[in-house]
Amino acid sequence: MTLATDTLPEYTRAQLALRNGQDRDEIWVGYQGLIYDVTRSRLWQRGNHYEHWAGQDLTRELHQDAPHTEHVFDKFHAVGRLKNPAS
Repeated sequence: MTLATDTLPEYTRAQLALRNGQDRDEIWVGYQGLIYDVTRSRLWQRGNHYEHWAGQDLTRELHQDAPHTEHVFDKFHAVGRLKNPAS
């Protein structure tokens, strides 16, 4: 993480899970310890993108089967850091 992301608020997995596009209007996903707001993406409008679901850490899933690179997150705003991210 860079210095700019070190100042972002920390959220637990339970707090991230509430931002799944169903329980609240926000749609967030975790990736490599950061939480990104994907609410405005038409691809995430229903809280899922193909077989991936919002409100969770997608690091492992994206490393296994995503057709794109991590740079897909460059266009999204990081809103927080995931407390105790998966290693």
